[in-house]
Amino acid sequence: VHTTDFPGNYPGYDDAWDQRRFEEAFRVDVIREEEDTLEFDMVGIDAAIANAFRRILLAEVPTMAVEKVFVYNNTSIVQDEILAHRLGLIPIRADPRLFEYRNQGDQEGTEIDTLQFQLKIKCKRNPQAAKESSDPDELYFNHKVYSKHMTWVPLGNQTDLFPDADFRPVHDDILIALLRPGQEIDVLMHCVKGIGKDHAKFSPVATASYRLLPDITLLQPIEDEAAETLQKCFSPGVIEIQNINGKKVARVANARLDTFSREVFRHEGLKNLVRLARVRNHYIFSVESTGILPPDVLVSEAIKILMGKCQRFLNELDSVPME
Repeated sequence: VHTTDFPGNYPGYDDAWDQRRFEEAFRVDVIREEEDTLEFDMVGIDAAIANAFRRILLAEVPTMAVEKVFVYNNTSIVQDEILAHRLGLIPIRADPRLFEYRNQGDQEGTEIDTLQFQLKIKCKRNPQAAKESSDPDELYFNHKVYSKHMTWVPLGNQTDLFPDADFRPVHDDILIALLRPGQEIDVLMHCVKGIGKDHAKFSPVATASYRLLPDITLLQPIEDEAAETLQKCFSPGVIEIQNINGKKVARVANARLDTFSREVFRHEGLKNLVRLARVRNHYIFSVESTGILPPDVLVSEAIKILMGKCQRFLNELDSVPME
């Protein structure tokens, strides 16, 4: 995201940076929170901090994912390597804070650094299926291998360590492979703790992005047909039309919804009546979790990691001898 090189050489553009030079104190406003999505504002920070926070969310918040796949039997048409790759990308609902990183070179996992899953399934014909049927759902049993067929196999004393645990894939309906009668898959998986910087399968977010808050100003009243044209130039909800003294008058209802399409500058009668800008210290963040951890937990973990980086940097500065 480039926030310091926004073009300002077209009519009607005015940089709100000149008007609001970080006058607001830092704050975080939660705008919308759903099961796997969080939208919030960070106000009063520099672009470097905002981008560091985004990159930490993408690449440095740890999760658990399939690292090793032990294939005992695979007679499906999916090659072993492709099957292992597909299994690795399935998000696992397991809190990584409960586990340690596995030591590099360790072949056998332990209860504190590994989760073990088994996938064992075989396709069979349905003897009760109608002879004239051509529907695989009627002809076969277990012909679709889903993530719900993965079962947790406790290692060591994990049953005692996690008595209330429900380790499983985030979604039950992720299609892994298709089978036909006689074909089967029998594999054992080891899930370990890792970060997205090492492999994308460890990234805890589907998306993590930010944008600057739009600032739209109408330089003079825009009425009647011009108001309707202006409304069509922006995303729904940005411009509303009010009836004042029998005239249709445009006003900015919610600049936040604007996507900066600049469509208004294609109209000669409107391009000099509207000023577009962005508030340079107001960032709108959108975080969509893969479901491994709630988005608010991911944000708090990212903040802790950023604070840890800052503390390490300060410690290194303190350790440098002064001349």
